[in-house]
Amino acid sequence: MSEKTSIGVTGMSCQHCVKAVTEALEQLPGVKKAKVSLDKAEAVVKHDASVTADAMKKAVEEAGFTAQL
Repeated sequence: MSEKTSIGVTGMSCQHCVKAVTEALEQLPGVKKAKVSLDKAEAVVKHDASVTADAMKKAVEEAGFTAQL
């Protein structure tokens, strides 16, 4: 069963940033899809129950952005 988690993402300024955050999230095992919005400054992640919010936050931060759960 899939879950959805919204994460606030700050520090993005262009579509390249959106792509970087999307790729960072989608590389996590168990993540099915990440939809990142520059305008809303958020990522909505569809994932398995095995993916923790902390893992998603860490992936965003390792990509160089700030994540807020």
